Amino acid sequence: MLSPHEFATLMLVKDAPDQLDLTREEFDVLLEHQLVAMEQLASGISRPCLTVDGKSLLRSITREYH
Repeated sequence: MLSPHEFATLMLVKDAPDQLDLTREEFDVLLEHQLVAMEQLASGISRPCLTVDGKSLLRSITREYH
């Protein structure tokens, strides 16, 4: 089970990946659970993105509250 901070970090990856502090411990947990990954942009810059599992988890969470 993810902590509230890890869920919040997952939402940040979805909504504001460029504003995320990649040194956060929560980000490492999400990487370990393969809920996020680093994508290489055409510009050569890497940025975090949701994996299929990360997207699925967020969809299931939002369904619970609608």
